[in-house]
Amino acid sequence: MKIPRVLALCLLLCLQSGAQEKSGLPAPRPDDRLKADVLLIVAHPDDETAVSAYLAQLLDQGNRVAAVYLTHGEAGHNNMGRERGPSLGAAREMELRHAMSQLGVQNVWLLGGKDTPSQDVLQSLANWHHGSSLEDVVRIVRITRPAVIITWLPSVFIGENHGDHQAAGVLAVEAFDSAGDPAVFPAQLAQPRKVNETLLEGLSPWQPQKIYFFSDASDDKQFKGKGPEYAATAISATRHLPYWRIAMEEFRFHLTQYRSYIEKLGSLNDEQLTKLAGADQDGWSAPVRLIFGKSLVSGTPTGDVFEGVQPGPFPFKRPAASTLVQHSGLSIEIGGPWHFYEDFWRAHALMQIPKAETPEISVAAGTPLQLPVILRNDGNEPVEIPLFTSLPDGFALKTTLPHYLLSPGDVYPLEVELTTPAKKSDQIGEVTCRAEAAGKEIGRVKLRVRIAGGGLPQ
Repeated sequence: MKIPRVLALCLLLCLQSGAQEKSGLPAPRPDDRLKADVLLIVAHPDDETAVSAYLAQLLDQGNRVAAVYLTHGEAGHNNMGRERGPSLGAAREMELRHAMSQLGVQNVWLLGGKDTPSQDVLQSLANWHHGSSLEDVVRIVRITRPAVIITWLPSVFIGENHGDHQAAGVLAVEAFDSAGDPAVFPAQLAQPRKVNETLLEGLSPWQPQKIYFFSDASDDKQFKGKGPEYAATAISATRHLPYWRIAMEEFRFHLTQYRSYIEKLGSLNDEQLTKLAGADQDGWSAPVRLIFGKSLVSGTPTGDVFEGVQPGPFPFKRPAASTLVQHSGLSIEIGGPWHFYEDFWRAHALMQIPKAETPEISVAAGTPLQLPVILRNDGNEPVEIPLFTSLPDGFALKTTLPHYLLSPGDVYPLEVELTTPAKKSDQIGEVTCRAEAAGKEIGRVKLRVRIAGGGLPQ
């Protein structure tokens, strides 16, 4: 009695096997739950608040938005409890996840970079272990597969004074230019060799199509016309609130950093909130101003971020880097982050992005100021170079500058150390350092300096 059943089962298995052979095995697909149309790449929990009104608009349009944070913000202050350091980072992650959920962004990653309270992008990149952090960001780009990346502007301006912000922009640009390259971080792309794989990831290269920046610079008017603008006063079709109000509600979760201001918001009625939103010092209702970075598709710098975007994967395109500056004879140039950016912009075809005409910085009153300088001797003879400074009132050299002896081919980086005035000022002074050889000037560097009431160390 059991034989017919066995024969029937064998026949069924054969038919199923034949059907599988006929249809073939489907290719493995990436996890669509991770897919994003726009990827935000920033440094700290709360950085998203600079563009959250626009993120709400993207979500209203049906776009998928994801965000990656390079640090947990553990170097911030805590207005809610005693937790500091890594414990504060855990608290800020909790605040961030609540805030982004309120906004409607569910896919949020926090990476392992160390929050670095400095104005120097190079300090942040070093503290984050630059290559390791880039690998992490490239991974996120490859798993989220965005068409558009939005990030901090990799440039130095008065007011945009956090090296971590700029470092997030640097890594975002580098990921934009390398996530589509199959030769970059190949272990992410390699086929897993076993079920319990821990090293090879099975991803695919992914080339984003456009990248945009935003900035905390004190003067954002200089960015007008450099990219698209999105009105924060427009009304959300899904929430029936102006987008600035949606952004404000998202902001309210960041209590460790802004408790007193958030409690002030909670004490105001709708009319008072609207009045506050229009005030210059708060700026909630100001348009979200993006800065065009670069695009691999047709479009205009001030057009919508999706202008020209094509659906699906996009071919990898290596950036057309500009030729590096060739030196000859004797020269002096500014060093530090300003020198780094000149090389970085050329390497990533970003020479058109906004940059200060004269390098600038804001430092706290009564703190040291270091002017980084690079001396070069690309000539054939050794030379002795003295330096001379011209300083605004209240500035002084910490020590007398020696003469510097450079052999042929020498590159001499140094720091001119200054003391700054004891009182803050709205005026911007200009520090000048001049180099001479054999009694003739070979060049000079300038740094515009604003003396503020506080802020990050240089």
